[in-house]
Amino acid sequence: MSAVMRPDPGSGGTPLGVAPPASSTAPGGTALDPAPGGSQPTSATARSVWAATRMIVLMGAALVLVAIVAVMLAPDRGPSRRLDPADTTLDGSKALAELLRARGVTVDRVDSVEAATEKAATGNRLLLITDTMYFDEHVLAGIQGDRLIVGNLPGIETLAPGLRQRYEQGARTRNREPECQLPAAKLAGTAYMGGVAFDGPAGATGCYPAPRGGYTLVSYPNAGGVTTVVGDGSFMTNRRLAEDGNAALALNLIGTGRPVTWLVPPDNPPALDLPGERGESMYDLMPDNIRWTVYMAIIALALAAFWRGKRLGPVVAERLPVIVRAAETVEGRGRLYRARRARQRAADALRAGTIDRLTPRLGLASGAGAQELVAALAARTGQDAHQIGAALYGPPPADDAGLVALAGYLDFIERQVSEL
Repeated sequence: MSAVMRPDPGSGGTPLGVAPPASSTAPGGTALDPAPGGSQPTSATARSVWAATRMIVLMGAALVLVAIVAVMLAPDRGPSRRLDPADTTLDGSKALAELLRARGVTVDRVDSVEAATEKAATGNRLLLITDTMYFDEHVLAGIQGDRLIVGNLPGIETLAPGLRQRYEQGARTRNREPECQLPAAKLAGTAYMGGVAFDGPAGATGCYPAPRGGYTLVSYPNAGGVTTVVGDGSFMTNRRLAEDGNAALALNLIGTGRPVTWLVPPDNPPALDLPGERGESMYDLMPDNIRWTVYMAIIALALAAFWRGKRLGPVVAERLPVIVRAAETVEGRGRLYRARRARQRAADALRAGTIDRLTPRLGLASGAGAQELVAALAARTGQDAHQIGAALYGPPPADDAGLVALAGYLDFIERQVSEL
């Protein structure tokens, strides 16, 4: 049987008409089992990749599941309203309002100029202004008494005449010393101040100076009372109230014992005063859980990047102790076939190799059927179609002589196709 296993000079050491047993095909297209003791794949397989990364995938899936459950079970707190005495978020001022009420100060939250005017008519009150976007500053300026203005609001030149903004960029908000004699600031000490820096009119007191000049807190007599302007209201928020002297400064400025009219933006702003076709801004159109959606997308992107970016390393090339010629390999495989009397396996290997090499030479697709291949070979070589079909798809040889004859006929057909 070794006579049928001769090397093909043009195939790089592969036996002419013999394909590796692992890829052999039986007559009729039935795959054969690999030979006992076959080699194992050295490249990564789906099972090995899953075994190496399953913990990472499971942890990522658990994180996504926890995030989804947290979003579904989290209460809907609504959007944050900065410096709102009814807002419990970090930017709200619910804590300050409760401290004032605990000291016996009445805090009335209003969201319109009309309501602020009605409250002012009840007696001497402090007007706290945190926003003027939806209000007429001229009507607000007509309310007499003390007022506290937070930030560089639109219309501040009407509410606080004589006040000038020092520079456009503003001062970085940080802990600052008062450096003034104003009792409310002096007693509070260090506070989280910054934002807009102002210069007040004659007779004004400035506290918490900015590095490039001006003050982040200015107080002076105006409108039958005292007008105080702060460049930033972060010290009044729930986030910062407990730090340093923030609470003391806020209570000293607001908690004077008089009722407080706390003016905030309206809960339902007029549609004509807001951007958008229906009076809704871009942030109003976003769903409430958009933040968690972005977080989950970032986690999924990080996991995908880690998965796809993981390197399995290059193939390790090992030097063989000896160089084995192709002819010796072919002869050794032939002897093994003869020793095991594996005529059917040898015939299947010869046929599968011949079919794989002839199919592209005949211009056929890789999945061409038996009838199509036999017809093309008969037309190309002039041989009998029944004889070609029996050689390629017939029963296995009964003895070694038949196997040798089959190998010679297959070689003959293949040479004819190559020469034509």
